[in-house]
Amino acid sequence: MRIPRGGRRPPPSLHHLLLLLAALCFAALKTAAAAPRTAGGTEEGGGGIASVTGGIMTWATWPPKCAWLPLRTSGKSHSYNLVSKYHKIWKGTKDAISAKDISRKEPVGGVIALKESMKYFDADFFNDSKLCEMENGAKEFNVPAFRENRRLVAIKDGGLHDPSVLVFKSSWSWSSKSKVKESEMFDYPQTSMPQRPSNDEDIAFMSIIELGELIRTKKITSRELTDVFLRRLKRYGTVLESVITYTEDLAYKQAKEADDLLEQGKYLGPLHGIPYGLKDIIAVPEYNTTWGSKTFKNQVIDMEAFVYKRLKSAGAVLVAKLVTGSLAYDDIWFGGRTRNPWNIEEFSTGSSAGPTASTSAGLVPFAIGSETAGSITYPAARCGVTALRPSFGTVARTGVMSLSESLDKLGPFCRSAADCAIVLDAIRGADAGDPSSREIALEDPFHVDITKLTVGYLDSAEMEVVKVLSAKGAKLVPFKLNYNVESVQFILNITMDVDMLAHFDNWQREGHDDDYEAQDQWPVELRRARLVPAVDYVQAQRARGRLIREVQESFTVDAFIGNATDWELVCLGNLVGLPIVVVPTGFKSIEHPPKGNTRRRTTVTTGIYAPPDHDHIALALAMAYQSVTDHHKQRPPIDAN
Repeated sequence: MRIPRGGRRPPPSLHHLLLLLAALCFAALKTAAAAPRTAGGTEEGGGGIASVTGGIMTWATWPPKCAWLPLRTSGKSHSYNLVSKYHKIWKGTKDAISAKDISRKEPVGGVIALKESMKYFDADFFNDSKLCEMENGAKEFNVPAFRENRRLVAIKDGGLHDPSVLVFKSSWSWSSKSKVKESEMFDYPQTSMPQRPSNDEDIAFMSIIELGELIRTKKITSRELTDVFLRRLKRYGTVLESVITYTEDLAYKQAKEADDLLEQGKYLGPLHGIPYGLKDIIAVPEYNTTWGSKTFKNQVIDMEAFVYKRLKSAGAVLVAKLVTGSLAYDDIWFGGRTRNPWNIEEFSTGSSAGPTASTSAGLVPFAIGSETAGSITYPAARCGVTALRPSFGTVARTGVMSLSESLDKLGPFCRSAADCAIVLDAIRGADAGDPSSREIALEDPFHVDITKLTVGYLDSAEMEVVKVLSAKGAKLVPFKLNYNVESVQFILNITMDVDMLAHFDNWQREGHDDDYEAQDQWPVELRRARLVPAVDYVQAQRARGRLIREVQESFTVDAFIGNATDWELVCLGNLVGLPIVVVPTGFKSIEHPPKGNTRRRTTVTTGIYAPPDHDHIALALAMAYQSVTDHHKQRPPIDAN
């Protein structure tokens, strides 16, 4: 550290500026009052800000919150019920706040100080109304999160405890000269010789194993299967608003290749000739990869995503790019909003909306989605689909739009846990384009002896699952995850939002957030993320490291059963990297049913969680449950009553 010569202090203007920035960024993050007040006169919730006038430091109190002049609303948007303070499950519709409305809002309180300070973040492109919104968000979310994480991990100086989970890897193992050992493939079960059904709908709801056997024995061709699913996609895709792009030409090309290989005596495995869909954040050459956003709806990314290459090499046939919520946030996209096949009046929730709804409705045998914070678990639970969120790093994300490199995961939506295991086996693996991806030596889920497993169950577990697995020979015990980290949801939001802003910095700077499909989603969160200091981002990662250690110490069972959509568990599972299989467990009546008899239902599900890199345990338990139940085999009414 260099000591200033002659003991000189910094120039007064710089000194005052530093105090001003410190007060803005780390104390209150509130806008200056319109007129100065006496030093002792503060309102509830108000603080103070230093101002410099003629070289003299004075203080002005803050208004407790920006006040807004009333404005009319226009258009339609979506209301929601809070699952937690900062996470939304979208339910109905309400009058929207459009980008134009936001720009028309005039704060009663001034925003001069915050506006000036943004110059020193190189982010002085927000208008006054957006700055006022950012102030309120920083006050209500950022500052409490910063304080809690600092309390948790930053009281002791020196960095000797609670290291960040963001550890730099200096290995050059991804060089072209290195070789990665291939994991052994799973040993798939044999199915009895199925007969080809006489109608398309029965074919559409067959499992991958059954369809694969029909193809292998030449009772149906890949071309015929492709016809079946493309017809269903075109019939119901617009009803559910679940399809962005039909890849018809590519599908028939790949189907022909699959049929030709079989004629030559070459069978690639259970996905040979099986149609499927991809969430439209996954790049496929010559087709739009829209990310669900009007800003990017004409975008073509000339690369093959790793997961697409894996499925292509397994002989699978891509029939559609399926809906992602705009920039992978919830179920609203530039073409509408995806619906739940079990209740068409309801929305699917989650950004993997298209893959979930399409699989549930029998429009594809399986689909690939993604999760950063609930985008596999929530829609799977809503639409009654079996789905796997794998351990973090199991499936390389090369060629996939990124929200957060330490949270994003790709996983399958399927008819059953057995199908999920088959798809996982095809897509798992590491790739140079995704340094976080790993070759994980998973055991074969089809050969796990569940009678040797101890399985915990939370208070939120569906007890039918507990009883079934106990009857199948597993040891079931009451269980609770014990950890002291209270800022789990804060950590998840800070990590995801800051990482997302890093990937869409230019998008925000150029004002494209004004064009975003739902103004109270990413636009609000990413403006707030602009006010997260680097030090507090790192503190959040240190707190995350403590959480991981505490969960590991508390994980005294082989797996546990619990609610798949509990927001605390969703945040925890993603921060720690836990795999989960979402399993349909039944149905209940819908609220406000239409007149007369109705087949619409609310699906009931549970989650089977396992430690990281033990996906095979969760899959084995889910397969055991589904071997004696048929909830996962039920067919939704889609657009019928």
